[in-house]
Amino acid sequence: MNVRTATMLILFSIFCPSLFGQGSAGSGGNLEPRTIVDMPTAGMLASGSYGLDFDFFQDGGLLLNVSVGLLDWFSVGISHGGSGIIGSGTPNMNPLPGFNVKLRPLEESFLLPALVIGFDSQGKEGYVDSLDRYVIKSPGVFLAASKNYNFLGYISFHAGLNYSFERNDDNRDVNGYIGVEKTIGPSLSLLVEYNIGINDSHGRAIGDGKGYLNTAIKWTVGGGLTLGFTIKDLTKNGVDKSVGSRTIRIEYARFF
Repeated sequence: MNVRTATMLILFSIFCPSLFGQGSAGSGGNLEPRTIVDMPTAGMLASGSYGLDFDFFQDGGLLLNVSVGLLDWFSVGISHGGSGIIGSGTPNMNPLPGFNVKLRPLEESFLLPALVIGFDSQGKEGYVDSLDRYVIKSPGVFLAASKNYNFLGYISFHAGLNYSFERNDDNRDVNGYIGVEKTIGPSLSLLVEYNIGINDSHGRAIGDGKGYLNTAIKWTVGGGLTLGFTIKDLTKNGVDKSVGSRTIRIEYARFF
């Protein structure tokens, strides 16, 4: 059984009814994680709250996302950024701002995961003009599921299916991803994400078929502030075939 087949089986098992007990909301039960590393979860901002996310990536890159929880089950956001923003070079801004919306029709229960339907046009790691895509493609339309358990703290399982509209280099259709987050004590979390990359492995695509394996560590500082450090593409799937695009993420969430 290859990695992609195993991943699709895991996706199926997470989207089907769970047989285990329900935990809290992930990340220690205080703040629902809205992404694993790059891909979305079923986590939401609470009604009347806002989130500011800063991603610092290679080549002086910076991406800012602002999201607002309009209802407990509905949020919207906008993002923009580019490469060369930090440093002395000329900034290369992304061609358009990103837009995201999340709708959660199903809350997590003892048997079932939380489900979110959403759209996110924001890719990661800068824009590749020649391919008309981001280095890491935007999720596009997605369906995400998340299930949480009490296990030596908290452990959260995430899975999703997505259809990206960045298709000029590879017009394959539905993609899939899975991820897990495990708390370590009251403040730290370890995360692992595997993006199958079905839509990024043919034609002129950057990926070569191994998918993207990403890891992160998060530190919940307090007061709605979380600091994260990530190492991406451990499978050497990307354009330069080197291990580890290192990025820093700052998340801040508060009520109005």
